[in-house]
This record gives sequence, C-alpha cells and structure tokens, in this order.
Amino acid sequence: MKTKIRELRESKNMSQKELGILVGVSRQTINYIEMGKTSPKITVALKIAKIFNTPVEKIFELEE
Repeated sequence: MKTKIRELRESKNMSQKELGILVGVSRQTINYIEMGKTSPKITVALKIAKIFNTPVEKIFELEE
C-alpha cells in the first residue's frame, strides 16, 4: 500500500513519534506504514486522515 503520510507529516513539521502519539501507535508503526511494510488498521487510518484533514483515500492507495 502506498501512502502520503510522510509527505503530509513533513509538511506539518511533525515527527513519526508525534504522529504516533496522536493516533495511539508507536513511532515504529508509523515508520512501517510509511515504508509500506504494514497496512494500518481502519481506526488508525481514519485518525490519520482526521489529523491531516484529508480524505483517507487521498492518503492511502492500493498497489495493483
């Protein structure tokens, strides 16, 4: 899964740790999601979308 989390996070000068705290996951989880090593739970994806005020489908894209 491709994501725009890193781009959005960096545009807000936010660290992985800060985003993790806001959504209730570890910095490592944010890192793995950004690298495409894991997909977020729907609740985490929705929280991330809310934080960045961006529709979830604009942040996450399924790779074919």
